Amino acid sequence: MGCSTLLLAAVVSTAGGLVFGYELGIISGALLQLKAEFHLSCVQQEALVSALLVGALLASVVGGCLIDRQGRRKSIVLSNLLILAGSLVLLVSSYYALVVGRILVGFAMCISSMSCCIFVSEMVAPDRRGFLVTLHETGITVGVLAAYIINYFLSACGGGWRWMFGLAVVPTLLQLVSVRFLPSSAEEPDGDRETDDSRVEAESVRFNAMFQSKDNMRTRTAIGLGLVLFQQLTGQPNVLFYASTIFHSVGFQSDAAAALASVGLGSVKVIVTLTSMASSDRVGRRPLLIGGCSLMALSLIAIGVLSGHPAADAKRPCDSEDFGVNGTARPHSSPGNGSHMFPTNDTPGGDGRHLQPLDTPLAPSPSDRGAVANWAILVCMMAVVGAYSVGFGPMTWLLLSEIFPAAIRGRAFAFTNCFNWAAHLLVTFTFLNFIDSIGVSGTFLLYGSASLAAAGFFYFLLPETKGKTLEEIDRELRSKRFFHSDKPCCCFLGCRDSSHQYQRIQYQVGTEDRLH
Repeated sequence: MGCSTLLLAAVVSTAGGLVFGYELGIISGALLQLKAEFHLSCVQQEALVSALLVGALLASVVGGCLIDRQGRRKSIVLSNLLILAGSLVLLVSSYYALVVGRILVGFAMCISSMSCCIFVSEMVAPDRRGFLVTLHETGITVGVLAAYIINYFLSACGGGWRWMFGLAVVPTLLQLVSVRFLPSSAEEPDGDRETDDSRVEAESVRFNAMFQSKDNMRTRTAIGLGLVLFQQLTGQPNVLFYASTIFHSVGFQSDAAAALASVGLGSVKVIVTLTSMASSDRVGRRPLLIGGCSLMALSLIAIGVLSGHPAADAKRPCDSEDFGVNGTARPHSSPGNGSHMFPTNDTPGGDGRHLQPLDTPLAPSPSDRGAVANWAILVCMMAVVGAYSVGFGPMTWLLLSEIFPAAIRGRAFAFTNCFNWAAHLLVTFTFLNFIDSIGVSGTFLLYGSASLAAAGFFYFLLPETKGKTLEEIDRELRSKRFFHSDKPCCCFLGCRDSSHQYQRIQYQVGTEDRLH
């Protein structure tokens, strides 16, 4: 691959991530304005946030066939056009138009994400694959940070949510222009070319083969599902979507203060992702993912413990007072009008102080004890975001682009992505009511438990793929060997353990290695 093509591939991957991350993060601040302007209930807020995920879920159902039949490049171009159309719909001052626009954008960004990861993984050499594919995740983190920064600057601007949604066209146009200069087919990169025999065999693979023990496909599918399900069940999507809402809940009182705290999260996410990107081909996928899950577990459990103090955990997203866009509290005009926001520590039972003005620096709580706890929660939230950016963020999509055979890679990617977005939708749509039922503390303790389970799952089942060509990864997975062990993979997912089979596998693999 020439330097110019490599650069364009990097731009396409990064720009796709920018759009993805921007659309994920921008709703965090826009929601604070939208719920005040449209008087949204908790269910309406969750529906608006989750509309993006509904579109992504629909795309994951049909996207695999689209990518495999029409090609990666055409799929990226289609996603760009859909995002531009969806961004126009989002400018309409109607709640239902916002929902439709978010569904359309979610559909497009899911197609773009799948296409970019597969496109780049098939184009580059093995020693660059980790770097180039994780560029997509880097773009996501930069997009999230950009969204939080824009949220902060437009937090006190009436109708600023239109600008928040509309600015997504900038990275979209960048990707649209860049991808047109790349080759239309990237399935046969130098140094990673399949033989005629292996291609014929791969083309005979059908979608239902993902659930069979032949070629260790059942294990591959289990790994893929574990990657996408655990990354959602650990609650990371809600940290992005509801960052400002969470900070309001634990005591950051104005919209600007909550948005500025979110900028801190986005900054940490970018810095750590850049570090992970440089380490994926050197340290390996397995250590980064398991280590990230472990740190997430510790940080989430710490948040659960710290947020149990009365000043924070007493504030629920469906309480009876809310904030205007200028950060001042206002009562409901009538009971049940659907406008639900957070009260401050100045409600009855507090210390009686007045609300602080908008230009007040980050002020978690009027009490010293509450302030210390809230700043500690902020630090732990940064640790969660950082741990996710080391592990799940880049490693999920990198591993998914590596572990499946070429002939069904698009469909397998879409199948696992379908579960990804379904879990994402479930976790996001229930978040506010979850907090309203069991509080911030109980919610984050559940997320911490899921992170512990994820670390154990990947410790026992996850292979190491660094430095391998896609053909080598496929061959070794077919032989049922885990890359982090000298023994074959003999597990409950279909590998039959016997000394005869062990010797036969070792002989076959040794012969293949000598031939290649």
